[in-house]
Amino acid sequence: MERKVIVISGVVGFLGLLSAVTGFAAEATRVKGSQVQFPSPSECVYPRSPALVLGLTAAVSLMAAQIIVNVASGCFCCRKGPHQSGSNWTLALICFVVSWFTFVIAFLLLLTGAALNDQHGEESLYFGNYYCYVVKPGVFAGAAVLSLASVALGIIYYISLTSAKNINDPWHPPAPSQGGIAMGHPQFPSQASQDPVFVHEDTYMRRIST
Repeated sequence: MERKVIVISGVVGFLGLLSAVTGFAAEATRVKGSQVQFPSPSECVYPRSPALVLGLTAAVSLMAAQIIVNVASGCFCCRKGPHQSGSNWTLALICFVVSWFTFVIAFLLLLTGAALNDQHGEESLYFGNYYCYVVKPGVFAGAAVLSLASVALGIIYYISLTSAKNINDPWHPPAPSQGGIAMGHPQFPSQASQDPVFVHEDTYMRRIST
């Protein structure tokens, strides 16, 4: 495996882990319904929570990982051609689609959860009754799991696409086997005879007269 593939996979994997860890931390520190105070029937007072910063960190890390793996992979549709086939290409296509699907869901959940944890003293009127909105249990945790899945699929997609490109790239023929020794052939044929020697006419006549 090329060094570039290893470096990019490592960076993307680290960002995915960071997104998942901060997502689980946001789940643990989110504002719960029991923590909301009600000074009046129409007023909600939310406590301060680090879930806002943690949720935004998880969302930014996930977006950075998705951008890096897609930029490194290049245009997926532009690589499709008659010479692109095989299991690696099919696997890359499946991982590409599923990775984007899980990324969108996880990113929206993280942003929504972070926004709901930033409410302070707000109220919402619904059919004549006031409600204080809090993030439901499992929103940040679910987003963290989806973040891991999105990043893992992105790495598989990148490696599979790179492998398919190297296999089908006509500019990179396979290296010759080292089992035998290649014998070279001369490019120019050897001369069959030497160049003719020219003898002066006087010398030729003297030889005949003798």
